[in-house]
Amino acid sequence: MKVLTVAIIIASCVVIGLVLRIVIRRVVHRIVDSAKNKASVDDTQALERSPLADMRLVQRTRTLGTILQNIVNVMLVVIAIVLIVNAIDNSLLGSLTLLTAAVGAGLGFGAQNIVKDVLNGMFIVAEDQIGIGDVVDLGLASGVVEYVSVRITQVRDVNGTLWYVRNGEVTRIGNMSQGWARSIIDLGVPADSDLEQVEHIMLETAQGLAKDPKWRTRIIEKPELWGLESIDGDALVVRIVIKARANAKDDVAQELRRRLRAALLEKEIGVPRMVDVVPTGLDGARRVRGANPPKTRPNAVTGVPIIPDRGIWRRKKPNDDGSTQK
Repeated sequence: MKVLTVAIIIASCVVIGLVLRIVIRRVVHRIVDSAKNKASVDDTQALERSPLADMRLVQRTRTLGTILQNIVNVMLVVIAIVLIVNAIDNSLLGSLTLLTAAVGAGLGFGAQNIVKDVLNGMFIVAEDQIGIGDVVDLGLASGVVEYVSVRITQVRDVNGTLWYVRNGEVTRIGNMSQGWARSIIDLGVPADSDLEQVEHIMLETAQGLAKDPKWRTRIIEKPELWGLESIDGDALVVRIVIKARANAKDDVAQELRRRLRAALLEKEIGVPRMVDVVPTGLDGARRVRGANPPKTRPNAVTGVPIIPDRGIWRRKKPNDDGSTQK
């Protein structure tokens, strides 16, 4: 009977595990298929051409699905062991409980970092802070994310080195691939150049790039001319910015620099230098136009009495017949 009970417990846990895995897989597939149907694509890789949220939703859903499957497996194994020990001998359950409590207390001190890594990793995945393919700065390492799990994140830098970063050690994340990015280009022209003409050429060139059918899908907003940024030696530094999709920022910046150089040389205007700029610290915080705070709707004011149309210090509104309101 004990052997039969143990067999039933094992079979029940296996069946429950299979059912839960099927449920998790169906939920994951349903979310992924919904994202594919919304983007009208058949392959997950094709979601890169669709809105970024769909691709990140697929990545996050699959990662969370794997985490849930691992949690289910561990829980079922623990439950099966407890039930089997209880079926074999009830007295062993108390000893097993004391043993596991002692082992858990001992491992608790040594596994603090692992618990911290797992908890922080779950929040990173659930809150969609980073995803596979993102260009990130984790403080400890910078590069392209190749793998994200609940314990570690793999980042490959520009030199090809693969960094294994523990999620518990990540205190800040700079994600350069989410949403949009801004290409800021400082163009140096000779000091005796006609500034208005240079600004007109730069803005017209950037607007032409934004209207180009090949590039307009990568550009989010109209280019902005921020004007004369500084006077550097014998050169006037004029700044122009263009807001593009995060994964297309470098391509847009390179094409804009190429077109700016060609347009200025066509007008016989020299180009001493042309560089990309990334404002940081106070320089980036002070520039209100660069910050573009999010637009918010005013909150409804409650608890304030409604002011009538006519008051003590307000003139009475005349009626259509010329008489005043009573």
